[in-house]
Amino acid sequence: MTQSSFSPTQCAGHNRAMQTQDHRQRVAAERRERMRSRLLASAMRLVAQKGPAATSIDDVISAAEVSRGTFYKYFPSPDALVRELAIAIANELIEMAEPVVQSYDDPAERVSSGMRLVSRLAIDHPLAATFLVRLGWPDARGPNMLLDFVKRDLSEGIRQGRFARMPIALALNVVTGAVLGATHCMLEPECESDFAEQSAAAALRGLGLDAKSAERIAYSPLKPVEILAHGLLIETSEVAAKAVAKTARNGVRRGTLG
Repeated sequence: MTQSSFSPTQCAGHNRAMQTQDHRQRVAAERRERMRSRLLASAMRLVAQKGPAATSIDDVISAAEVSRGTFYKYFPSPDALVRELAIAIANELIEMAEPVVQSYDDPAERVSSGMRLVSRLAIDHPLAATFLVRLGWPDARGPNMLLDFVKRDLSEGIRQGRFARMPIALALNVVTGAVLGATHCMLEPECESDFAEQSAAAALRGLGLDAKSAERIAYSPLKPVEILAHGLLIETSEVAAKAVAKTARNGVRRGTLG
């Protein structure tokens, strides 16, 4: 049958059928992505509270209010879920920080700004920051997309003579250790407000910069970043804010807040 043998009515019906199928596929894809995000957000909250080793499938499906079968449609195990969550956060951090980091020509400024941006997650996104700390991440011993970006800038700094010559693994440990320590401290209320800058300056000195240059770079104004509108950082921040608000309301009703 040739295309010309279709009547206008048949063509219109065929087009409507195709549009209906496309719409259903889009709706199904959106539903799957919402469920995946729901499981990831639930896992982030649980790992932040209990640590990755103590987080079970039962914990996740209870928090997400889904069945065990639904969980296994998306992830083969809790470990796989945690790994994918770490990758998702790394992707968000890269997309968020990379435009700022790459706006600097100096590798030292790129490393410092990246360190400060990640460390300061603890202020605006404490749930995500707690998850990373409990996971012991970033870990320079294993593969990590975010660390690949840091390695790029460290390698460039060593090549230019901006940083002292050293094994790249050592340079990565200087940076990742400082970031993890700074994030951990900044989750505590008594931590100094400029601890991210202190840590960045210390790391730059460890990489070979003189104290004056390290201080100047670490305390230079930090350019603003744009958080993804529908990412995990926003989703978990909203969840955390609702939890805080609920606690405050309960406290008022019980007369525990002055």
